[in-house]
Amino acid sequence: MLQIKKVQSKKDLSNFIAFPDALYKNNLYRVPQLHTFEKGTLDSKKNPAFDFCEADYWLAIDNGKIVGRIAGIINHKFIERWGEKFARFGWIDFIDDLDVSALLLKTVEEWAIAKGMVGVHGPLGFTDMDLEGALIEGFDEVGTQAVIYNYPYYPTHYEKNGYAKDADWIQYEIKIPAQVPEKIKRIACLVKEKYKLRTIKAKSAKDFLPYTKSMFATLNEAFYNLYGFVALTDKQVEYYTKQYFSMINPKYVCFIVDEKDDVVGFGISLLSLSEAFIKAKGRLFPFGFIHILRGLQKNNKVDMLLQAVKPAYHNKGIPAIFFSEMMQAYIDNGIETAISSHALENNTSAYLMFGDYDARQHLKRRCYLKKLDA
Repeated sequence: MLQIKKVQSKKDLSNFIAFPDALYKNNLYRVPQLHTFEKGTLDSKKNPAFDFCEADYWLAIDNGKIVGRIAGIINHKFIERWGEKFARFGWIDFIDDLDVSALLLKTVEEWAIAKGMVGVHGPLGFTDMDLEGALIEGFDEVGTQAVIYNYPYYPTHYEKNGYAKDADWIQYEIKIPAQVPEKIKRIACLVKEKYKLRTIKAKSAKDFLPYTKSMFATLNEAFYNLYGFVALTDKQVEYYTKQYFSMINPKYVCFIVDEKDDVVGFGISLLSLSEAFIKAKGRLFPFGFIHILRGLQKNNKVDMLLQAVKPAYHNKGIPAIFFSEMMQAYIDNGIETAISSHALENNTSAYLMFGDYDARQHLKRRCYLKKLDA
């Protein structure tokens, strides 16, 4: 008998986090999230997003077996910023059974209505720093550790449950050239000279720490009008700084600062850990950390995690600076492929630079929306 179970205990949460590992067992393309990372994100005592979010999690169970999961989230800062009383669904996975997906989504919809919401959209996390968007193209492509993977039947289930497209994101695969195009290098030099900009030369990730608050301030400004974005708080900036800057290799990061040492643009890329995470199967121990360490030491692929430019510097060629410097670092260190960060399909400026390289669409993901009848 199919039933829904609210996650209430540590064991329930562990089962919630582990369910996709069974669902996608032997799948060649899904990049599992580390369980410890997931627990931190879903824990209201650890994740600073809970200062303005509320959430519940559920499991779908059929004859004692877990067959699906879903999270319901309300981000009150989103509602304040965008004026839309929408709840979010996230962390959703299910077997190919419409009864299961319908039960999961109906549970979140009823929960949302009870809390005064008029719509549900997703898949989304607490913030834009979480995984978002259902995969709709690229099912036979290995993703990055920063994106959702799902089976091809998921989009059909969303549509049959009354959900429609609200926004799409695109990622690109870029083949690293033998040398940085002269046009890009020339633009980068001219822009630095014209606006009196410089790049931070860092020997270790710690060298970037004095600039992280300014970096996230630029991110908040640059992303302000992007789909569903909510500015990160000081607590979140501190949280993400600790979470990510311990992992970065300064060779693949570029911070651009003005004469006042304010960050006006940046590009952050990481050595790809997709294959390492697949081998680790979501766990650091007993052997998962070995695969991750190897991935950090020897790799020919990078993930271009995040890029942003302060609005005052839009359309002034700033991306040429960080793309030029990071691309040169890729060439110098034997990187052959880069996977871009995701960009909204209508945000053409975000991937305009890729026209100078051998690039192709890699993945396409979608956020769905359903308006609710109270």
